[in-house]
Amino acid sequence: MSIFKYNKLIRMLTTMTIISTSADLLPATTAFAADVSNGAANFYKSEKVTVQKVMFKNQYNMTIVGNLFMPKNMNPNVKYPAIVVGHPMGAVKEQSSNLYAQKLAEQGFVTLAIDNSFWGESEGKPRNAVLPDVYSEAFNAAVDFLGTREFVGRERIGALGICGSGSFVISAAKIDPRMKAIATVSMYDMGAANRDSLNHSQTLEQRKQIIADAAQQRYVEFTGGEIKYTGGTDHKLDENTHPIQREFYDFYRTPRGEFTPASSSPEHTTHPTLSSNTKFMNFYPFNDIETISPRPMLFITGSEAHSREFSEKAYQLAGQPKELFIVPGAGHVDLYDRVNLIPFEKLTSFFTQNLK
Repeated sequence: MSIFKYNKLIRMLTTMTIISTSADLLPATTAFAADVSNGAANFYKSEKVTVQKVMFKNQYNMTIVGNLFMPKNMNPNVKYPAIVVGHPMGAVKEQSSNLYAQKLAEQGFVTLAIDNSFWGESEGKPRNAVLPDVYSEAFNAAVDFLGTREFVGRERIGALGICGSGSFVISAAKIDPRMKAIATVSMYDMGAANRDSLNHSQTLEQRKQIIADAAQQRYVEFTGGEIKYTGGTDHKLDENTHPIQREFYDFYRTPRGEFTPASSSPEHTTHPTLSSNTKFMNFYPFNDIETISPRPMLFITGSEAHSREFSEKAYQLAGQPKELFIVPGAGHVDLYDRVNLIPFEKLTSFFTQNLK
């Protein structure tokens, strides 16, 4: 997911993060080498698991595409715990979620990294459209799929959402008790982020202007005009580029994490459509979050992450049992792929304990 200009950052913001000191020192150039420190390994390929591309329908007959990861040498007489994994908003399964899914599959889980509707290989037009309820439905549909596999324990299914998918997973879990344990990493409340921006820095007047622009764009598209896109990650840097954008650029626009699905084009990756992005204004994933209890929730965020406020708010509102786990020194995007910072042991213990 990406960011906009800091003051208007939510136009939207398909991801956001806090910038480390090193990011502030990045040169103002149009290209630079990817920062692969702290074990950045977005395109990690595990030799301990097998992978299979799968397709299944959501409740509205839209095709969802995912990568199903399974531990090698599975026992055919065992029903395994399973976890559905969602990618950052504006990203695709090849960005961050495949990494998480493989690392957890290495620990004995069956994992399913999905492309959300309208993104990647999953169905939905126009591409990159925003529809939060259908985003959440993709996770419910993934549970349908996992719960009908003969090698998966139907009562042993969990969910993990990274960045914006954290809010979609919460929305899905509120109405799906089949999700027995819910974890988020670098979570964004995509509704609050669009309505208010970070730390409530966006005024009501600014919000109304965003809504007005999107409404006018609907006329353009209704009459056959060109689709416009918003937010997302910059495609080049200059001396005026904000440090936050530099951090996202390092992931989305360099070999560290850059990936263009066949259904998209490089100029559109990470960017939601302008006319649909205001759908997030009506998205309130934290309303009634306490009703997920007594199913456990784990919120993981970086100590330096701009998005930390969302994990803290969700933790405050959630019912027991719950845990807020803060990774020292980590920013928002750091937890996308830096395996030396991502607390995989914490995730493993959380899901192991709660998907018995």
